[in-house]
Amino acid sequence: MIKTFKIGGIHPFDMKDRTKDLALQEFRDVPYVAIPLSQHFGAPAISTVNQGDLVSRGQLIGKADGFMSANIHASVSGKVLRIENTVTPQGKRYDQIVIENDGQYRLADGIPYNREWFDMSPDQIVSAVADAGIVGMGGAAFPASIKLKPPKDKPIDAVVINGVECEPYLTVDHRLMIEKSEDIVEGIRIILKTVGAKKAFLGIEANKPDAFEKMKMAACAEIDVQMLKIKYPQGAEKQLIYALTKREVPPRKLPFDVGVIVQNIGTCWAIKHAVTECMPLIERTVTISGDAISKPANLIVPIGTPIGILLEHCGISPKTKKIILGGPMMGIAIADPNIPVVKGMSGILAFEKLPKFLSGPCIRCGRCLDVCPLGNIASTMAQAIESGAITEYDKLKVFDCMECGSCAFVCPAKRPLVQLVKQAKYEAARKKELHKK
Repeated sequence: MIKTFKIGGIHPFDMKDRTKDLALQEFRDVPYVAIPLSQHFGAPAISTVNQGDLVSRGQLIGKADGFMSANIHASVSGKVLRIENTVTPQGKRYDQIVIENDGQYRLADGIPYNREWFDMSPDQIVSAVADAGIVGMGGAAFPASIKLKPPKDKPIDAVVINGVECEPYLTVDHRLMIEKSEDIVEGIRIILKTVGAKKAFLGIEANKPDAFEKMKMAACAEIDVQMLKIKYPQGAEKQLIYALTKREVPPRKLPFDVGVIVQNIGTCWAIKHAVTECMPLIERTVTISGDAISKPANLIVPIGTPIGILLEHCGISPKTKKIILGGPMMGIAIADPNIPVVKGMSGILAFEKLPKFLSGPCIRCGRCLDVCPLGNIASTMAQAIESGAITEYDKLKVFDCMECGSCAFVCPAKRPLVQLVKQAKYEAARKKELHKK
């Protein structure tokens, strides 16, 4: 029996046919990179370079600021043109370091430096991952070194690996499992040793049979490769944990609390290279697709590459109406083609054909409740948000919502349910901040 999560879920067309059979290709034809000092969950890094400095590929240019932060490295060699303040797609302001690419891709001293991970202690592995600036590559960009060193009172006995890639259009994890299966398995083994777990569960959706067979062949005895039902959001952390282990993570709790950590396929690949070669996270795999793209691709690009350059390379239509960073369900629509590729970005989609609809009032059909993987009533949440009833947010589980978009996908009235939840979380955080001041 193919496994899946317990409640809710939807079945959008996966739209992966255009890129799932396209091998990963390196793309380095970029005149400059703009590398944000905040492309991870937590505090921004602090710049270690100045305007006019010459830097090498893999050189530390932003040092992690505190426990919840991540190092930032140069993805090309060249000259620091400027350090500028910019606005992220999420509307926050951070500094970014703009480096002119000299085309030499000269590596920093000490990279690569080969070492055997099985001779390293767990603490040494955690330090190597932290030094390399590895973060979760599935989108949340949580510093990987923190996951690899859970609290002592919360021992980990199972590692869950996310090979689901349930967002429509995106196929880079699919390609990684086919092309880099042995590296991924080695990364999983490194994670198992680091957290002291004996078993890893790798979940792959049934629409990737070639990746499933490839990982099954490469896996060792400690890695249980399982095929999962095609259902969105199968790759959400709590849903994936339940599907593979039948453990339920309570509201407002973390996988640590049920003895589990979760890592993405891309993160495993990055961890392997960080630990065995001292290679920092300076490249990102991205899918370029959508009906406005004439030459879709799966690319490996330097972090900081402006997305406009990639879209031009892949033949973007002049009639493009919308560009989305990430997948169509949870991605962010943007208007500025100068926005750079960051560590947590897995796709860039461009569309010239958009559905036309008008949002109307809730008709009380209950479909949002049927599909919500958390069992929330999105219509009731939306009404509380629109009326400004912040005191009701906890009772209605607004803060537990992962913003997967399943409710908006099925809503016949086309209510902007996800946007309302985002608004609610922002307003609540703003009120808390003002209260502290």
